[in-house]
Amino acid sequence: MGVHLTLLGTGTSQGVPVIACDCPVCTSKDARDQRLRASALFEVDGEHAAEGPKTFVVDTGPDFRQQMLRREVKSLDAVLFTHEHKDHVAGLDDIRAFNFRQKRDMDVYASMRVQEALHREFQYVFDANPYPGIPRVRLHDLDGGPLTIEGVEVVPLPARHYKLPVLGFRIGPISYITDANALDPETWARLEGTEILVLNALRKEKHISHFNLEAALHVIDRISPRSAYLTHISHLLGPHADVSTELPDGVFLGEDGLRLSAS
Repeated sequence: MGVHLTLLGTGTSQGVPVIACDCPVCTSKDARDQRLRASALFEVDGEHAAEGPKTFVVDTGPDFRQQMLRREVKSLDAVLFTHEHKDHVAGLDDIRAFNFRQKRDMDVYASMRVQEALHREFQYVFDANPYPGIPRVRLHDLDGGPLTIEGVEVVPLPARHYKLPVLGFRIGPISYITDANALDPETWARLEGTEILVLNALRKEKHISHFNLEAALHVIDRISPRSAYLTHISHLLGPHADVSTELPDGVFLGEDGLRLSAS
């Protein structure tokens, strides 16, 4: 009982391995070095779910279909979008399966800017005379503060992806942030008391729009969660087995399929 977060994908926009790359990570036989595009699944029950167990997915990237099948997700209550880049929205069409199974439109939560991007990228979904069988979505604004979705309190965590505003999400004691290189001032307060933090760490070298490993560790040290897991990882970070030995106590590399739980 409580809040559970499954890391559906822990890779960067190209995924790992990268097409046509022969580096040690991309040719690794270690399954932990196989990373789909970043996405996560919140499963909430107990005291955090006033209306019964709920399941929310964060982002529907190009690997969304594969991630849903791999995790054997049978129901989905809502989609939460961090931002509009293709590696986070490209799989939206595949929510059709949940429309059919659940006999309802899918609730989608996104900032107004992301909603505008969805209208451009998936124009056919929003046509006045929609084609039969297209995805059916119901858009909700995420530009404000904490909100309740299906009886679950969801706390947006504003951040910056270079100059692009993005959102992370906190449910209960678990916080998830990807594609960030800076946190907005209000986010630090919203992160207080986080027990499990999932945070992006692209590589060891500095990057213009993502936390590198050093910067991510500084954020983790300031928040002081019980444990922290790194996601949105590039092949440039290094092999999972090697990098894992370099991390401080309580900090771990995320891996696809890892399920984290807190009460």
